[in-house]
Amino acid sequence: MITIDEFMTPEPITMRETDTINDARKVMTEKHIRHIPITDNAKHLLGLVTQRDILAATVPDHQVSEANLNKNLSEIMIREVSTIHQTDSLRQAAIYLQSHKYGCLPVLSDDRVIGIITDSDFIDIAINLLEQVELSEEETAMDDRMDDFDMPEVEEYL
Repeated sequence: MITIDEFMTPEPITMRETDTINDARKVMTEKHIRHIPITDNAKHLLGLVTQRDILAATVPDHQVSEANLNKNLSEIMIREVSTIHQTDSLRQAAIYLQSHKYGCLPVLSDDRVIGIITDSDFIDIAINLLEQVELSEEETAMDDRMDDFDMPEVEEYL
C-alpha cells in the first residue's frame, strides 16, 4: 500500500485564525498555494481557508473592500474539515477527494497538522506514472526491435 506520507507536502504553511484575509491572500499569492490550514500554536487544526474562500470574501460585487481584507480568518474559515492520517492509503485519499470534490486534505499525526495532500499532488503523481508507463513502453519496443536482429551466438567467438 502506498501511503500519504510518501507524497504529501510536509510542514505546510499554516496560519492562525486571528490572521487577516489580506494576510492569507498575500501568502497564497507569494507561495503559489490554494489551501491554508488554520491551526493553534500547537499545530492543532482549527479550520481551513481556500483560495475560493478568499475570493468570495474579498470580491463581492467585483470590488475589493478594505473592511473585508482586514477581517480575521476565523470569520471565513471552514471549521468542519476532513482530514487524513499520514499512514492512510494514497488511493483512499484520491477516491475521497474525487467523490467529495475537495481540493485538499490536511494530514494529521497525533492530532497535529504535519502535511497536506492536494489535487495538484495527484496530478503530479499521474504525470509521473504516465512517464513511467511511456518509458516502459519504449523499453519494450526497443527489446522487440532487438529481437528482430540475428545475433550470432557468443560461443562462436570463444
